[in-house]
Amino acid sequence: MAKNKRLTAAQATVDQNKAYALDEAIKLVKSNAKAKFDETVEISLNLGIDPRHADQMVRGLVGLPNGTGKVLRIGVFARGPKAQEALDAGADVVGAEDLAEKVQAGDIQFDRCIATPDMMALVGRLGKILGPRGLMPNPRIGTVTMDVKGAVTAAKAGQVEFRAEKAGIIHAGVGKASFDDEKLVENIKALVDAVQRAKPTGAKGTYLQKVAVSSSMGPGVRVDVASVAG
Repeated sequence: MAKNKRLTAAQATVDQNKAYALDEAIKLVKSNAKAKFDETVEISLNLGIDPRHADQMVRGLVGLPNGTGKVLRIGVFARGPKAQEALDAGADVVGAEDLAEKVQAGDIQFDRCIATPDMMALVGRLGKILGPRGLMPNPRIGTVTMDVKGAVTAAKAGQVEFRAEKAGIIHAGVGKASFDDEKLVENIKALVDAVQRAKPTGAKGTYLQKVAVSSSMGPGVRVDVASVAG
């Protein structure tokens, strides 16, 4: 009941018919982040695409200038020197057939999965498990690579993966409510810029249609698209 009252009170501070400038929206989100934990600040981007068509998929990785405030657990499929390179770079779980067996058993102790190209025959057999969780390595976004050290280091430094869902919406965490306003603004603009650069050739009409920000437990706040684009 207290939770519902808090959300209702928070919703009353937001004009649902208004699109706020980004800096105003961030202030609103932070003022309504009153949970007992440091809430994640999240963004949703409605894109003018149809992801059912292969030429309209939007997916990528972007390093946020101020990190996410969350420490990712990194799993790496690699052998020999590349496995050691992954461990030295700070990967949390590294392996080959042994790691595949753990994944098949449902023991998935990582938030992002990286693989060297020679491991993809093995990893490909895990597609039905890793795919629905958004964990399948992909060369297009740099998670299938021989530069294991670079991929692990970037992920640990606050790199965010973005991917358009079936409705053409991207959801991503861009920091914590405890972050300074300016740092959240910088992170959001970096993400939006990356999404804009990933615009597929098959997209027609207005690409970035709607933007909203919220905290984990707070109401959504519409953002004026012009204040985040460019």
